[in-house]
Order: sequence, then structure tokens, then C-alpha cells
Amino acid sequence: MSMRDRLNSTLFTAKRSAIREFSKLAAQTPDCVRLTLGEPDFDTPAPIRAAVAPALDAGKTHYITNNGEPVLRDRIAAFERQAHGLDYAPEDVIVTAGATEALFVALFGILDPGDEVIIPQPAFVLYEQIVNLCRGVTVPLDTAPQGFQLRSGPLEARITPRTKAIVLNSPNNPTGAVYDRESLEAVYRAVKDRDIFVICDDVYRALCYDTEYHSFAEYADLREKLLVVQSFSKSYAMTGWRMGWLLSDASVRERLELIHQFMVTSTPAPFQDAGAIALDQDPAPIVEEYRRRRALVLRRLRAMGLEVTEPAGAFYVFPSIAKYGVDSTTFCTRLLREAHVALTPGAAFGADDHVRLSYCCGEAELEKGLDRLERFLRQWEG
Repeated sequence: MSMRDRLNSTLFTAKRSAIREFSKLAAQTPDCVRLTLGEPDFDTPAPIRAAVAPALDAGKTHYITNNGEPVLRDRIAAFERQAHGLDYAPEDVIVTAGATEALFVALFGILDPGDEVIIPQPAFVLYEQIVNLCRGVTVPLDTAPQGFQLRSGPLEARITPRTKAIVLNSPNNPTGAVYDRESLEAVYRAVKDRDIFVICDDVYRALCYDTEYHSFAEYADLREKLLVVQSFSKSYAMTGWRMGWLLSDASVRERLELIHQFMVTSTPAPFQDAGAIALDQDPAPIVEEYRRRRALVLRRLRAMGLEVTEPAGAFYVFPSIAKYGVDSTTFCTRLLREAHVALTPGAAFGADDHVRLSYCCGEAELEKGLDRLERFLRQWEG
């Protein structure tokens, strides 16, 4: 027996991110238009960046409070209260290494082996992988028949005595769908009288277009069951900073913070003031730029004959490729090799008849990629 065989057995069922794999292939392909990663193409705003040098000059390079400096937790609590109506004390904020750590802390903290987590699909691949590493069981819930929304019948059918949590991601990655009031009410009815956590992954909340947005976290009477995940990455173009936060009721938080403490100790000391300043930035100009890009992409894709639902938030479109009769990995591989355009296979999100296009790039690059995609589809159909 090799030492590899002595590793944690869950590592052998974990999958590498198809998003990263296709991005890697794209980087190795000359003159490739990469429409894969969900990363803002804007640099972090100057006022946020400007806060780091003074922090370093002031010697803020030492250990800080595990859950984050008080100035940042105070600001996050005030921000959530003023902007979103969520009433959490600064003590109930855990500043995390991005939303990724917040999700891991939340799921690791609530799951025992064999516990089930309902994940509406299409869904970000990270959820299933974390559940697997925590020795839980993913229960997929296909939302495509309901227009990427949730309805009571299908949801109730997946609840069992082992159901421990439901993960809600709205706006959704990869569809851009925002859960409507009927969806939120369906979840409310499902968990109100059951001991089921609801993990609200709201990282795209600030990037909504014309839809009135409501988070499930607004159901204050379910507070003890709520775990709210947020990130600086998407709204403030801070992906490389690895900064986010987790909100939870005090009774739950005082246990979850132990996971965070033993996993990362804390987030970087020099970034605390910058995080507080970030929350004062208005993402509206970025949203307007994404709105223009969304209109361009939708117009072009529909002109190509692709069926696509208009995203209400985030910066992705998720067109169907069902009519081409191939799986999404085959489609994306051919597109990459023959047209030098990189998209992400829908299989990565549990929807093998779709592909994800990220419009986190300038219009000129988008047009270039869309021109190549159009020629590729004409050759396929010809």
C-alpha cells in the first residue's frame, strides 16, 4: 500500500473545478478569448487599495482578533443593517478568507457523516465538493423545469429525515436567476417547522439589474437557522484579496468561529481597514457596465438561434446547447480547439445541456468571442 492510499478517502471522489480546468486550457491556447472565470475585469477601486499602505506603515502586521478587527465587523454589521435590513451584532460577524471559507465553515460546522444538503441546480460546483469533503450527501434539485426557480412540490419531495441544510444562491451562478417571492416562500414553508439550516450565498446580491431583490436571510423569525455568506470579491473587484464574511445567530456563531479560528486564525491584518472602506463604495457604475454587456451578449446569442434566459443578476449567461446533440464538455472542447473561445461546460454546474459564458471582459473582447462563436455554430449547422 502506498501512502497515497492512506489519504482521506473523500479526496478520491473530489473533482477539480471544470471552470479552472478550461481556464487553464484557454491560457495555453494562443489568441484565445476567455469567457470562463467569474472575475471582474476591473481593478480594485483606488480608495480601497489606498488603505493598505497606511496600515502597513502603522505596523498592522501582527495577529488580530480571530473573527476580524472590530472596525471591520462594526462596519459590516452596520452595512447589512442599513443596506439589507439584516440585524446582526458585530460579534456575530466572522470575517473569512472569501466566501469560499465562509461556505466551508458553515457546511463543516453543521454536517455529520451522512447528513443531506439540498442544492438547487444548476449550481456552483463548490457546494457539492465541500459537502463531499465533509462526508455529507448532496441532494440535487433541478430548477430548470421551473425556469430556474424553486417550487414547493419538487422541494418537499427531496426532504428526508437526514436533510440538514438547503443552499440558496441568488443571484445564481451560473444562470443569473434571482429567486422570486414564490421561491422564497416555498423554502420558508419547507423549513419553518423543521430543523433545517438555510445557507444564503448572497455574493452577487449587489449585482442585480431590474429585478427587485430579496434574500431569504430577511426571514428574521428563522434567524437561528440562517447562515449568510457574503464576499468582497464580486461587488468590489477584490477577488485576489480573499475577504468575505459569515453571519449567524450567536448560539451558532460561537461554535462556528472555532472552525475559522483553527483553519486560518484570521484574515490578513493589513486588509481590515480596506474592507471597511470597500463597503462605502457604490457598485452602481459597475452594474451599469455589466447591464450593457448583458444586452450585447443576449442580442448576439439570440441572433445565433441559441435559447437563453435573461439573467437578472451576476455576470453570466447560460444558453442551452441541447439542439446540438452533444454534451457540454464536448461542445466546449471543440469550441476551444477550433474557434479559440473558452466557455465553461454546463456539466460543471449539473446542467450538461448548457454552457456558461462570463461577460467579465470589455465589449471589444466580447464581440471578438461572439463573432468566433457565431462562425463556429454556422460551421456546425452547415
